[in-house]
Amino acid sequence: MKARLPLFAAAMLLVASGAARAADAECIVPSKPGGAMDLTCKLAQKALHGNGQMRLNYMPGGIGAVAWHTLVSQRASEPNTLVAFSGGSLLNLAQGKFGKARASDVRWVAALGADYGMVAVRSDSQFKSLADLLDALRKQPEKVLIGVSGTIGSQDWLKMALVAQRAGIDPKVLRFVALEGGGESFTALDASFVQVVSGDASEATLYAGAGKVRVLAVLSEKRLPGVLASAPTAREQGIDVVWPIIRGVWMGPKVPDADYRRWVRAFEQAEASPEFAQIRASQGFYPFSMTGEALTQYVTKAIDDYNRQARQFKLVR
Repeated sequence: MKARLPLFAAAMLLVASGAARAADAECIVPSKPGGAMDLTCKLAQKALHGNGQMRLNYMPGGIGAVAWHTLVSQRASEPNTLVAFSGGSLLNLAQGKFGKARASDVRWVAALGADYGMVAVRSDSQFKSLADLLDALRKQPEKVLIGVSGTIGSQDWLKMALVAQRAGIDPKVLRFVALEGGGESFTALDASFVQVVSGDASEATLYAGAGKVRVLAVLSEKRLPGVLASAPTAREQGIDVVWPIIRGVWMGPKVPDADYRRWVRAFEQAEASPEFAQIRASQGFYPFSMTGEALTQYVTKAIDDYNRQARQFKLVR
């Protein structure tokens, strides 16, 4: 057999518990196919069950609100249902975009990796660098449509707003097009419906490798390895914006403790294996592992931090 056995050993915890067969597991993608949320569930799928046995269910709507409220109100106790989340999900919670939802309403299982923001254009775009784009935004911002996942105040909106602000451009003059997930943003870019995408490095990896897009800047401390190795950081181009993005999964609030702990242990074992690092890299993500109570505390603090950033742009009171 191939060297996937250590990963499957973690998955066998699910079977050994007697609660359900591995084939009963489900990961909900709270967006349309093709974005980073999709990649997050596929990472969980590959890490725990190889390429099968954990089914993916796409539940877009309300930039994650539909999946959140469906699980919390209708499927709160399902022991084998996971939901993908990102730093964007936490930002939405911080701004009250999920209504009265709070981080404590669900059970945070595992962080599977980190991602970073990025700014991209079509490979045949007139914008050859971030400086080119910023110059156009200074002169004629109304002619540059920027595709983002979500509406005003979303993670993609805030990333681009910060880049513009650092460049001395008032974010209020920018023209954003609200889309549902990274996959839809890149589809819109490919069709020239938008000229720029503010999104995530993992999403860009899917398209940059095929030569369809040019990444003008990654919002990381240093250049990223792999497909985007040639993409400069915003910081090295004089725009000091770094935007890391946590990616992981949560469960319903009424999942029995035994089942919750079973999933936490499964991810802890899977993420400790050398094979997981390879799978994570193949999805365009970078090292960041945390589970259970430690992740719950991290999420709570992150939401507080996002709330402060949102207040800076008067997105919340």
